[in-house]
Amino acid sequence: MIVNARTMAAAALLVVAHIATCHAADTIRLAVQKTGTAAWELAVVRAHGLDKRANLALEVIELASPESGKIALRAGTADVMISDWLWVSRERALGAKLTFYPYSSALGAIMVPASSPIKTLADLKGRKLAIAGGPIDKSWLLLQARAKQEGIDLKSQATIVYGAPPLLAAKTLDGEMDANLNYWNFCAALEAKGFRRLVSIEDILPQLGAKGRTAMIGYAFDETWAAANRDVVARFIAMTRQAKEILASSDAEWDRIAPLTGTVDPPTLKAYRDRYREGIPRRPVEEEEADARVLYRVLASVGGRELVGSAPELDAGTFYRAPPRE
Repeated sequence: MIVNARTMAAAALLVVAHIATCHAADTIRLAVQKTGTAAWELAVVRAHGLDKRANLALEVIELASPESGKIALRAGTADVMISDWLWVSRERALGAKLTFYPYSSALGAIMVPASSPIKTLADLKGRKLAIAGGPIDKSWLLLQARAKQEGIDLKSQATIVYGAPPLLAAKTLDGEMDANLNYWNFCAALEAKGFRRLVSIEDILPQLGAKGRTAMIGYAFDETWAAANRDVVARFIAMTRQAKEILASSDAEWDRIAPLTGTVDPPTLKAYRDRYREGIPRRPVEEEEADARVLYRVLASVGGRELVGSAPELDAGTFYRAPPRE
């Protein structure tokens, strides 16, 4: 009887160990900027246990810049990071089989003071225009393409100042700049302080050939890893969608994550909330890819080889498609 009891106990332990192994959470190494909007979503994921419900263990690697995330992904120390399809396509052309899934269609805008006499793109001639990022920033290139449709060469007809987003936002607030093309969250903060949008980049995309709001930013990951972890990727995407829907429907959730946004000012938090919600992708991936292909050509025509290298077209396979189940 003693032998039987010991045997049964050992068997039970083996069954428990097997069950625990079968249900062990799958780990995803996620590289994100500590102060980026992904941190807001991760806070929602954790607060609502969405990661546990998806049976995922998120190993978050906090980074100082998007470039650090690219290095981490290419080095194999991260599984997923947030970038744009332009970079993913260029990396594919260079031999790296990365792929992309839409994250946000929120883009920047040209912000001017409410009382500014600047009413149109033509009014920017001779003005000091601050550009967040650099000469090959996507929004800046798209804006140049749109201006050229109206016979305006902003690069030569305005005084261009490049710089870091927070610095330029501060200089714009101080009146040192006539207008500022900045990232969406800095635009939202300026909006809350009484600035108005001269041109939103989302609004000019149809004039450049896109059919709708296009998600320029998305999750980037290696397609070989994705193929080997198809179910993990599916659960990750579903989890992030749930987090977005919570932020889309709950104002109280925004009050809870307010410290992560860097503001406790109600008008600024509301501007963040409204613009974030507008940027949640709602279209099929096929439609996103079709517009990305059109906009890639526009970007390539303005940015040239410095931007896209030797690839004039969006690389096939840039957008992630879950492989069919066997």
